[in-house]
Amino acid sequence: MSEFSLSDTEALIVRAEGHLDSLLKEAFLYTDKENAVVVYDTTCTLSKILSEAYKRHLPKATFIDFNENTPEKILETLSSLQASDLVALVQSTNFRLDAFRIRVELFKRKIKVIEHPHLSRMSDDEAAYYIDSLEYDSGYYRGVGRALQRKIDNASSGVLDSGGELLVYDTPFEAAKLNIGDYSQMPNVGGQFPIGEVFTEAKDLRALNGRVKIFIFSDVSYKVNKPEIPVTLIIEQGQVIGCENSTPEFNEILSLIREGEGGVVWVRELGFGLNRAFTKTRTVSDTGTYERMCGVHLSLGAKHGMYGKPGFKRRDGKFHIDVFADTQTFKLDDEVVFKDGAWIVEH
Repeated sequence: MSEFSLSDTEALIVRAEGHLDSLLKEAFLYTDKENAVVVYDTTCTLSKILSEAYKRHLPKATFIDFNENTPEKILETLSSLQASDLVALVQSTNFRLDAFRIRVELFKRKIKVIEHPHLSRMSDDEAAYYIDSLEYDSGYYRGVGRALQRKIDNASSGVLDSGGELLVYDTPFEAAKLNIGDYSQMPNVGGQFPIGEVFTEAKDLRALNGRVKIFIFSDVSYKVNKPEIPVTLIIEQGQVIGCENSTPEFNEILSLIREGEGGVVWVRELGFGLNRAFTKTRTVSDTGTYERMCGVHLSLGAKHGMYGKPGFKRRDGKFHIDVFADTQTFKLDDEVVFKDGAWIVEH
């Protein structure tokens, strides 16, 4: 549907409000004793739906239309908050307040932040998928997430099978990091939503060899690009040395990386997406959102600031381009942990 009817919109608002209820209670431990501020806009359909869902669920909160208020007024309201209060940012693009980095500055004051950026990158047809991605199944996310973390941290190797093409990690992995809505051991509460990811990378980047089929990649506008035939990457010693069934758009990505990073294309992040709202067929246009899809993604380019590596200076890496593997199975050592579009680890 290219245009939402009132009944379509109402159904999504109701669904979103239900998901916000469990998300705020279970992940944010939010109660009515804490103050809440929602900064929003109504520039796209999805931001309108989410803003209305927040209004219904948090009737006592302060609501600020970003496009109808001055930066000074917004900052004045945010400055009145105390530690453990809540700020939700519902953004068609990405709100800017001059040099004030909203989430970073709020985190410094121990304020909880739930951020929904770049909503306008997604079409009306994708709105339902995004709303579904906000559902918080704490047992699933925390159980599967922690089980994967343990297995990654103890594994000595891994193999990604993308339909007969094997990408072999002949190396242990860096300590896995979680994005599962459990902030009990973290310095800040919140971040960018939707959530659902466990990520790592090879300890020895050069111990990555083989081939992998890519069915979706991020283009230069940070939107997903789905070629008619998956692009097959040929990887030797952690670098992309060639590809088959490439497209002009994917060649552009490779050229940009090579031009900006000394003629090579490194493979760094190994991401295990957990969010079951997104699959190979249930896609959204914004790469930062789709990155949580239930499956495996990699990053191309030297930039991955979460892990330091000899010979890699944090500021030297310019590119971190997400590419999504057409994953049939993923094995850690001899154990299959992903198969038939789902994580199959016990928890």
